[in-house]
Amino acid sequence: MISWMQKHNKYLVWTIWVATIAFIGAGFVGWGSYSFGSKAGNVAKVGNIEIEQTKLNMVYSSLYNQYNQAMQGTLDDKKAEELGLAKQAFARLETQAKVLNFAKDLGIIVSDAEVAQRLQELRIFQKDGVFNKEIYDGYLKSQRLRANVFENTLRDELLIEKTFSLLVTDTLPLEEEAVGAAMNVSDKLAYKVLTNDDLDFVIDEAKVKSFWEMKKENFMTPQMYELSIIWTESKDAVVTDEEVKAHYDANSFNYTDGAGKQLPFDEAKTLATSDLKINKTKKAAQKAYIAYKKGKIESSEKITLPMNDAKLTEEVWSAIKERSKGDILKPKVVGNTYATVKIENVVLPKVKTFEEAKDEVTGMYTVQAQKEALLALAESTLKNFDQNDAIISDFVKLEENVNLNPLNNQESLQFLQKLFTSSKEKGIISVSNKVIVYNIIEQKLLSMDENQTDLVKQTVNELKQATFESNLIKMLDKQYPTEVYMGGLKN
Repeated sequence: MISWMQKHNKYLVWTIWVATIAFIGAGFVGWGSYSFGSKAGNVAKVGNIEIEQTKLNMVYSSLYNQYNQAMQGTLDDKKAEELGLAKQAFARLETQAKVLNFAKDLGIIVSDAEVAQRLQELRIFQKDGVFNKEIYDGYLKSQRLRANVFENTLRDELLIEKTFSLLVTDTLPLEEEAVGAAMNVSDKLAYKVLTNDDLDFVIDEAKVKSFWEMKKENFMTPQMYELSIIWTESKDAVVTDEEVKAHYDANSFNYTDGAGKQLPFDEAKTLATSDLKINKTKKAAQKAYIAYKKGKIESSEKITLPMNDAKLTEEVWSAIKERSKGDILKPKVVGNTYATVKIENVVLPKVKTFEEAKDEVTGMYTVQAQKEALLALAESTLKNFDQNDAIISDFVKLEENVNLNPLNNQESLQFLQKLFTSSKEKGIISVSNKVIVYNIIEQKLLSMDENQTDLVKQTVNELKQATFESNLIKMLDKQYPTEVYMGGLKN
């Protein structure tokens, strides 16, 4: 699942709109250790379209939730950074912006009536199967979104759908014949699976240091902030059961389980109580903020943190990045407290010394060096391929569920997908962290089953659609340049 998501993160435009709607019940996920800024609330400009920070946050959150679900709740900020979720989120928005530029240049429009229809179809805003404006207004208020911002997102969704619908064409007999034949090709293989365990690899510190010298500008210390913080606790706020129930009734759409299903009051009571206490503490936090500005009280804590440290929220860090040394931020919610933050000093990033960066550099160098060594071993193995020392498979077809030992099912499928789209009788195919050296021993063409007709048509349509979309995006890449306002969003 993870490899599929990574492989298709650029061209599967539809998936991001599903995720955009799905985020409604999920809430935002923070950026973790990433360092981002913005220009007037925007992170980039594609053609004539600005990409807003708020939209990037929303898409990142949706992606994070998708990956976290696929990883059974084990995703954290470090892993998210390794997977490049921020870059994936931006790549999707960049692709969408290019399609939107193209749609507008073509004169494609979406009416207010179409937007209203899509809005009314969203089940999260329905009660008894009918759109409920109170639920919708409550959601916008809770997320601090204006209706026109959310509805413009829906308008963009419809505009992209209309644009891509222009690429849909019927299958042709020759296409069906060609794909049907390809689907019924069966190969018998001799193959060897190579992994890092087959390498005689030793880390050379001199090469590691040389690797760091070439890339040391990529190894920077984080931007640090010296902060004074006043914490205003909410735990002692007094709330009654009646108040908690009323709060839940007004904000019930915020209380959902992992599948997005609304929680009953009994299950949501603890969360609703905590939220209500936070609301009741807001006035006390504002008084503390005023008193602190006037010098009447001292801070609760003085601390130095790297940018985007998890001690504070993404919202707080976004505000900090827009302010200067000596500024005091208005109170913001952090967990079950309010934080009033003063920026005492900003320590700018600098290039790490080799010793400071050694562990990180060694890890990156090892990955790259092992990959190069594994490919070199594969090329040598292919050149001197000995069928007697290889694994011999049965006849295999692409659509069959085949497990090629020692590959797992997913790796076997990826290998066969690459094999059956290659014209080489023998060669090298990389799958995950493995390299397969193969030689096709024998090949036969089976007759097409009449029951395959629908599958063949579906496959033709999917291949054509993917090809059209891919080529369209390549064309738009040249037509609508991207101007990025900060680092960390593109390779």
